Amino acid sequence: MTSQKPAVIVHGGAGSIKDDSLSARLDGCKAAALAAWTILEHGGSAVDAAEAAVVVLEDNPLFNAGTGSTLNRAGKVEMDAGIMDGDLLRAGAVAAMEGVKNPIKLARRVMEDGRHVILAGKGALLFAREIGFPECPPHSLIVERERKRWEDKHGTVGCVALDSTGKIAVATSTGGVFHKLPGRIGDSPIPGCGTYADDRGGASCTGMGEAIIRIVMGKTAVDFLSEGIDPAAAARKALAVLEAKTGVQAGLIMIDRKGRIGYARNTTHMPVCFIADGETIVVDS
Repeated sequence: MTSQKPAVIVHGGAGSIKDDSLSARLDGCKAAALAAWTILEHGGSAVDAAEAAVVVLEDNPLFNAGTGSTLNRAGKVEMDAGIMDGDLLRAGAVAAMEGVKNPIKLARRVMEDGRHVILAGKGALLFAREIGFPECPPHSLIVERERKRWEDKHGTVGCVALDSTGKIAVATSTGGVFHKLPGRIGDSPIPGCGTYADDRGGASCTGMGEAIIRIVMGKTAVDFLSEGIDPAAAARKALAVLEAKTGVQAGLIMIDRKGRIGYARNTTHMPVCFIADGETIVVDS
């Protein structure tokens, strides 16, 4: 088996960052990328690496995922998360999820269970209880910033990873859009939309989920790789389709099977960190 040089890229959500937290968000993305890289450089799987990176971001209250998730119209946290194994096209997701600290971990369990792809709301919580997955008080996920800052904000966190065997995985997690209707499900848990991977590459998207869903942006971006263009060009092209068709702002990150990295945004900010080899760590906003 030919050894592939691993690669990883993470994002911390696309949108306007109105406070002075950009530097801390970039640091958070770097910590997540390093968590994934530690797994990859020791021969670990892309799935393990992508999950580990998103857990770091879910645990960081600066990001709109896990702890720190934005509030819906009822003043509650409802989270979406999805994970996809590009090698076998396995996928698992939870949506409108309450009462778990790391929804990406539960999404992984849904994928490994294999009976379903997406579980939502009470069904997702029932599955968690059936498998003994740890719960947490829903209010523990709400940080004071979200209580005070009742303003529109879009955010998602995600990771694309390529391991040394050439396999690609993607993980994406979000608290959704501010003041959403209870039960609203965005693009993150839907394979092909906010999260997609196959043997050509993988993509994790962030932005207004309703628009991302309409153009199936994750798979659209990966499909562009078949034209022979690199991930940076594919990401820009997918984003151009989104903007032309919907007029919406968003961003996405990508890796192809050659380990090439790309990302694009039409927002003011999208914290990103990627590691292309052991000596190259790049952060960008």
